[in-house]
Amino acid sequence: MNYASPTYVEETRIGFHFLRSHTWQHHVLRVAINDLKRLIGEPLPQGGSLLDVGCGQGKSFRLLHDAFQPTRMLGLDADPHSISLSEAEAEREGIRVEVLTADCAAIPLPDASIDIVFCHQTFHHLVEQERALAEFWRVLKNGGLLLFAESTKAYIDTWVIRWFFRHPMDVQRSAEEYLDMLRQQGFVFGAQNVSFPYLWWSRSKDFGLLERWGLRAPPPPGQREETLVNAAVRKPQTV
Repeated sequence: MNYASPTYVEETRIGFHFLRSHTWQHHVLRVAINDLKRLIGEPLPQGGSLLDVGCGQGKSFRLLHDAFQPTRMLGLDADPHSISLSEAEAEREGIRVEVLTADCAAIPLPDASIDIVFCHQTFHHLVEQERALAEFWRVLKNGGLLLFAESTKAYIDTWVIRWFFRHPMDVQRSAEEYLDMLRQQGFVFGAQNVSFPYLWWSRSKDFGLLERWGLRAPPPPGQREETLVNAAVRKPQTV
């Protein structure tokens, strides 16, 4: 995701091209959406309005459309070039998507107008995280879902990621700190709505090679520093 605003940290050229890659689409985006669907539980919500915040180049549009069949789908990104690419992606997929060039901390939509907000690997780019989360809360209807999938400080603050990508380091948080932020905003969720994926690409110190070679088992939750957090959280029906 690219940004051209002081409230965001602009992505590197390498980062921009990574968002077009097979690794991003199949090992990052698709895996996250499948996990979020599991965290929601059955039946999945169908229809209504869905907002993809930080939609980037629109690679999530087909996956989200197939999963939730929204009657209204919107994509938001601060980078005009990304918006152009997301428009082209929607047209290529034959999906009607309203695209907005805007800041996550100032979403140009009415209060309580959205049923699902999808925020995937966007939050760690944002400087004004509290304002953005408050905006997600504002535009969601009572009972609406926020699908939140994020990398933690343990992943972002590694030499590989620092070398190839660019992020606002002073706002990076741990998995528990992100969950606390969601709770403080008012979102409700249980343990069944949260996961801590320990995926190979999120472990930039060794990329999980020893486990993939069968030389050791991955450390269990509670005995490792979490690199990812996924959560399907709700704005309560009565606020």
